[in-house]
Amino acid sequence: MYKFFFKRLLDILFSLFGIVVFAIPMLIIAIAVKVDSKGPAIFKTERVGKKCKSFKFYKFRSMRTDAPKDCAPRLLKSEDYITKVGAFLRKTSLDELPQLFCILKGDMSIIGPRPAGWSEEDLIEARNRYGANDVTHGLTGLAQISGRD
Repeated sequence: MYKFFFKRLLDILFSLFGIVVFAIPMLIIAIAVKVDSKGPAIFKTERVGKKCKSFKFYKFRSMRTDAPKDCAPRLLKSEDYITKVGAFLRKTSLDELPQLFCILKGDMSIIGPRPAGWSEEDLIEARNRYGANDVTHGLTGLAQISGRD
């Protein structure tokens, strides 16, 4: 019952609370992103969700618009494309705030494995082997609290 009701209820409550508390900071961040570089303030991409179903994933844009699309950060020399505001957002993890809307929609959870990009085939396969794609992916998880950025 926890897995199907209480966890989802807590996700809804925490994401709504976060959206209300961070509404003004998110507006300020969106303006800063727009002032710093051309393009939209929100970066949207497709990510691998529960049961390997695709979902829209949102972040504040931290890279220039000419950066390669849908490329895993570990496969890209991203420092060549990061904007000044983007560097700050990444360092403070503020670029992750729009994911509160993914949680509210039910595509993500507060806690769970981070969603992989479709270009990270080796990671998707490993997660399939260990059952990590059988749960709702999250804003934070074991990798983040263990010091992995």
